[in-house]
Amino acid sequence: MSTVEPRPPFPPFTHATAIQKVRLAEDGWNSRNPEKVAQAYTPDSRWRNRAEFVNGRDEIVQFLDRKWKKELDYRLIKELWAVDGNRIAVRYAYEWHDDSGNWFRTFGNENWEFDDNGLMSRRYACLNDMPIKEADRKFHWPQGRRPDDHPGLSDLGL
Repeated sequence: MSTVEPRPPFPPFTHATAIQKVRLAEDGWNSRNPEKVAQAYTPDSRWRNRAEFVNGRDEIVQFLDRKWKKELDYRLIKELWAVDGNRIAVRYAYEWHDDSGNWFRTFGNENWEFDDNGLMSRRYACLNDMPIKEADRKFHWPQGRRPDDHPGLSDLGL
């Protein structure tokens, strides 16, 4: 798990390659596979997620494993907000329910920094959960990658 394989596209990012990087990140998180997702980060990656601080791939795997055991039927959409050199800012929303069947839509913003190999070395996330009714869900696709024809955040008015 500690190998470092390059992850194109590489910085400095253009608008087009940043959009590609954002979609690759979305696809990875929608896999809900903590080990696979962790490979997109440097071995010493540092995160702030809400009030939790995560350091390195082992902690990333542990964090994501806990997250997806709590956030059931998770579906995520990310959208590029800004790009400059080796940094990308995104906004995102995801829908999930807890083990009691209560649905939520979580809204967030992330700031990412990448190394020369295209691996994310820093991830700073701010997010908020909003309770929703199951009937108000907007993210409808089978578990896994969001289909190309499914609307994005802006298309959904989010």
